[in-house]
Amino acid sequence: MGKIKRILPINGQLQKADKAYNNKDFIHSRDGRTLRILSEYLYPEQYFRKNNVENTVVFFGSARSLPSKEIEQGISDLNEKRKTANKKSIKKISKKIAKLEMLRYTSKHYDDAVELARLISEWSNNFPEKERFYICTGGGPGMMEAANKGAFLADSPAIGLNISLPFEQYPNPFISPELNFEFHYFFMRKFWFVYLAKAIVAFPGGFGTMDELMELLTLKQTGKITRPIPILLYGSEFWNNLFNFDYLSEMGMIAKKDLKLFKFADTPEDAFEFLKAELITIHGL
Repeated sequence: MGKIKRILPINGQLQKADKAYNNKDFIHSRDGRTLRILSEYLYPEQYFRKNNVENTVVFFGSARSLPSKEIEQGISDLNEKRKTANKKSIKKISKKIAKLEMLRYTSKHYDDAVELARLISEWSNNFPEKERFYICTGGGPGMMEAANKGAFLADSPAIGLNISLPFEQYPNPFISPELNFEFHYFFMRKFWFVYLAKAIVAFPGGFGTMDELMELLTLKQTGKITRPIPILLYGSEFWNNLFNFDYLSEMGMIAKKDLKLFKFADTPEDAFEFLKAELITIHGL
């Protein structure tokens, strides 16, 4: 044990120590981790309760997607610049154009996510607050922004469960301020994705989208989620190119019945009709 340090008295009295919950060094230490984890459970719960949020429709999808208008305008502007650019600049501009053209495919899905979230929110607005289905996303840009925007356009609260990351992740402007959360722990964020979810919609996305989707399918497959939660994969061409679900079944990696854990949709209208029918049946609306 090192040399004991004495706290010098002030005006004859010993200086008060910080209360444990006010001591930032402790709260942010390894020993304070349990409290930090609990706070990421209790803090969102408090705000969901205050705002009568008991049911969510969760949207997953790429953070890199852009609206089709933004894509087309960007390509048009770059093509104009390329006409008068020198050889060195032309190469850079061409790369930017190629990148935007690659994102063209998902820009349609961005637009569709806005429309689907709007349709769900407008329909849900007819129910009492505690029975409504609120749009919930990871809170960032791309498809997450699109879904929150759809709720915003329908004048419905929009939930954003953000996560602190070194890139890509920042709150989109369509999240309701009182339902904008920032998480440190991925597993606590995932808990809140699932706990209130009454339906899941997975749009085209990358590792994050696949991570969330596969975890939810596994929870349903293993019976860890006992309540019915419809899972919709939006964009059948994308998902069937990405995964050969039938092959997984043929090889015995999953059971044939596991193919019924999810459905496909390719238009906002078809997706909405499927989700509406499922939610009405499941919740007796």
